[in-house]
Amino acid sequence: MATIEQNLATVAAHIENEARDPAAILSLYTDDIVQEFPTRGLRFEGKAAIEANYRRMFEAIEDVELIPFERFATEDRVVDDMLVYFTLAGEGMDGAPVSIGSPVALRLVHVFHMRDGLISREIVHENWQVRSAE
Repeated sequence: MATIEQNLATVAAHIENEARDPAAILSLYTDDIVQEFPTRGLRFEGKAAIEANYRRMFEAIEDVELIPFERFATEDRVVDDMLVYFTLAGEGMDGAPVSIGSPVALRLVHVFHMRDGLISREIVHENWQVRSAE
């Protein structure tokens, strides 16, 4: 069984690299990975489907800023809570509840199910808000 430290390191590598190169994080997933976005009604099974979604999703956003709040783990779960600011700049964020061009404040709570130091299930809880002009 993986240690808590291994699980935290896996998730840290995932969060740090998913937008830069989705292919680079696929080794952090188990072969039977399932990823869910309940707010937007999306579910992806397998590394290829997740990579394709990430490519579309990250191409659709600009001016991204991550504000981490908390990350903690057990032997089989990691929870990551953050706020993400971005502009929805194009198509690709399937099921987004805001229009293209919107400045977004997105509260993200990831629940990662871990197996042998790899992510076997990723549930992404989202709270979408249009950011007000400052």
